[in-house]
Amino acid sequence: MTGEVLMGFYTFVLACVAGFQLINKVPPTLHTPLMSGANAISGITILGALVVAGGTGGLAAHVIGMLAVLFATVNVVGGFMVTERMLKMFGSKK
Repeated sequence: MTGEVLMGFYTFVLACVAGFQLINKVPPTLHTPLMSGANAISGITILGALVVAGGTGGLAAHVIGMLAVLFATVNVVGGFMVTERMLKMFGSKK
């Protein structure tokens, strides 16, 4: 393994561990509002994935970029659906 690949692997593992620890520490009452706020981050992920998918990389970069666009879009749409459902719970009763 080259140094760059190894550093990328270490960063990925560290991000997984940190993310797991953070999600486990969030109480259930705060989970939905925090996930709603994370939609902005997923929007930035879509932009980055579009740059990778449309870049000058090889076929693997294009495929990974398109998969990233797909998964981030699903995340954003699902997050907005959850947010809408949550806001309806706090709306006035008719």
